Amino acid sequence: MSMGAALSQDEAFARIRLLRSPNIGPVTYAQLLARFGEARAAIEALPDLAGRAGKPYAAAAPERIHDEIAAVRKAGARYLFHDSPDYPPLLAAIEGAPPVLTVRGHSAWAQRPCVAVVGARNASAGAVKLARDFAHGLAEAGFTVVSGLARGIDGAAHEGALGAGEGGSTIGVIASGIDLAYPPEHARLQERIAQEGLLIAEQPPGTEPLARHFPTRNRIIAGLAAGTLVVEAAPKSGSLITARLAGEMGREVMAIPGSPLDARSHGCNQLIRDGAVLVQSPQDVIELLTGFDGALRSVFPAPVPDTPPELAAMPEHEAGQEAAGIADLLTSAPVAVDELIRQSGTSAASVQLALLELEIAGRLVRHAGGKVSSL
Repeated sequence: MSMGAALSQDEAFARIRLLRSPNIGPVTYAQLLARFGEARAAIEALPDLAGRAGKPYAAAAPERIHDEIAAVRKAGARYLFHDSPDYPPLLAAIEGAPPVLTVRGHSAWAQRPCVAVVGARNASAGAVKLARDFAHGLAEAGFTVVSGLARGIDGAAHEGALGAGEGGSTIGVIASGIDLAYPPEHARLQERIAQEGLLIAEQPPGTEPLARHFPTRNRIIAGLAAGTLVVEAAPKSGSLITARLAGEMGREVMAIPGSPLDARSHGCNQLIRDGAVLVQSPQDVIELLTGFDGALRSVFPAPVPDTPPELAAMPEHEAGQEAAGIADLLTSAPVAVDELIRQSGTSAASVQLALLELEIAGRLVRHAGGKVSSL
């Protein structure tokens, strides 16, 4: 198990168990860790927190975590925790960064300047060649190429980066557990990335690549990179979700233009119309992501703390009565937490803790941009 020097085996186990417990997402996890200082104390507090919002609660069974850790080891993988020095720095800067990843390969590739290359699964032959050539050129220039190991553009991007010789590096982010290969025809490519590059999974081993896992996978791809390049994409494709997430994170969004006669070009052309940077060569990408001195430009914001500092200091006796009042303000339409604070007339800490209780009890959904809704 890979972990920082200060992290004991017991605490590492507790962190995995906390994240695998019901209704605990990355934001809730970070808030609980900030409030209780360590995962072991947070797990002990979960039944009481959920009980105040009116629901019984059971954390993930320890046996399940023992089995997961054994499966991670069997797959030749290791855990990477959010505060490990090996954790990818740009990914750490995003809201709701994955608190625990499973990885195979060389963590150092994520410390280099990264660029995401994504696009259509049913890509045209010309676009596949473009993706391979762009990735090859970017890898030769010292960038780590990030993609999602899908058919079409993703696979070509990984192959182009791996073909760039000794310094060529790539990161594959998958929507399944780290022990599964999807699509099956990329099993050999996935294994090569695990050996020569870096393979990353957020889901526990054995998890099938379900549709709902792909958007969360896409946020990791966008979060790892200083910029995302879309090579070819139809409107409403997953690649456009990745590009939009990159833009929301303050990263560069780039697209290669295509013929208006080909529906697979419409997504890229639409991105350009909406403000993405039009690029036609790897050099265009390199110039966009590097400053005058040749170093990677800081195109991303400083890390946004997931946890308001006042939440950690909130006394228990102030909290219990707030959850019911906040629950009454929620509907199925997402609303900003700031608006709830305004309408409730109570302190930010009270509202944040009430939301935490409601989420653990399974009565709250968190959305991007700091919004929440009832379940």
